Amino acid sequence: MHTRRRGSSDSDKPVADEPPEWSDIDPESIEEHVVDLAEQGYSPSEIGVQLRDQGVQGVPVPNVKLATGKKVTEILEENESEPEIPEDLRNLLARAVRLNEHMEENGTDYQNKRALQNTEAKIRRLLEYYRGDKIDEEFSYSIDDAKDLI
Repeated sequence: MHTRRRGSSDSDKPVADEPPEWSDIDPESIEEHVVDLAEQGYSPSEIGVQLRDQGVQGVPVPNVKLATGKKVTEILEENESEPEIPEDLRNLLARAVRLNEHMEENGTDYQNKRALQNTEAKIRRLLEYYRGDKIDEEFSYSIDDAKDLI
């Protein structure tokens, strides 16, 4: 987004319409486990990693959407366990806080000053996308607000 380079192609997931035979877990138990992990403080992507690596009842879940028919965030929304701030915005806010702390100590680090400007531009762009739907209309970005939220 903020470079002059062309993008590199992403890897594609294997085409699959149903979960593998070895992963035959009840969708309800997967949903319960997703909600439990969210209540423990895991983000949606961390929940996916936990299910892939540790699974439910000892059986790994390679893809939650194939197993349940819903994405992790959809399951969390149905059970009213979704995070207050969307995960991508939260990660950008945390990055901005880290970069700001670095800039306070190293005022002449112009490369990271530019990185902070780019990160804040991405935050403002995402705020416009989420405003009114997942974020309050009155919310505006400032580094102090970001420190409070993180």
